Amino acid sequence: MSDRYAKYKSLKFDRPHDRVIRITMTSQLKLGVMDADMHREVSEVWRDVDSDDSVSAIIITGAGKSFSAGGDLNHEIKVARDHDLRMQTMKETRDLVYNMVHCSKPIVSGIRGWAVGAGLAAGLLADVSIAARDANFMDGHTKIGIAAGDCAMIIWPLLVSMAKAKYYLLCCERMTGEEAERIGLVSLVVDDADVETKAVEIATRLAMGPPAATRWTKYSLNSWIRNAGPIFDASVAYEFMGFAGPEGIEGMTAFLEKRAPNFPRTAVL
Repeated sequence: MSDRYAKYKSLKFDRPHDRVIRITMTSQLKLGVMDADMHREVSEVWRDVDSDDSVSAIIITGAGKSFSAGGDLNHEIKVARDHDLRMQTMKETRDLVYNMVHCSKPIVSGIRGWAVGAGLAAGLLADVSIAARDANFMDGHTKIGIAAGDCAMIIWPLLVSMAKAKYYLLCCERMTGEEAERIGLVSLVVDDADVETKAVEIATRLAMGPPAATRWTKYSLNSWIRNAGPIFDASVAYEFMGFAGPEGIEGMTAFLEKRAPNFPRTAVL
């Protein structure tokens, strides 16, 4: 494996095929929750694999039984109270999305267990997303008093329609992998035991296909996503304004204290 990947601590790399690199998100936290290091690394890794001439296709997956259940709220409380840390994390959030969109090589995600927040973004921005039937999807933001950010505004309305996007993002509803496929949020569902095999099969097929034709097709399709860039940029700004606001602080604190949040009943927009 190239030395370019030696700097990554939360991501593990292997080669299920000589032209395919698999990125496995590893976390010491429950359900694959992203700590600060993993969030930064997932935002940066796409530039390295894109510039690696030995790679023709990429798999992103999680270790163990979960993909990634979003960010570490103990760290997010620090983000809420530290302006410089908040700006750094906001940049990483934008980089995660744009670096995946701009990566020229096809990306396949293999999603098992929970996919929430930034973890959900990495799963849904893949070019082919494969989920276990019993996987659990949720955006998670409004539940903790923060405007939906990460990938939500740039990809959900394109995938599932505005009506479904509004329902799931405003109400913070959970859905299974089977429901996610039914409404078009993911490409395919398979049994949990078959996620890894299917991801390798599709990534290998893409890696062995015509590279220029594959990459130009991806680039053209992603123009739909790039057109939503200004909407996404605004949503990320609203998201990080919310982190420092009273609703975000209360929502995250309540979640960590395992109690119902006491949000204010009015807001000035």
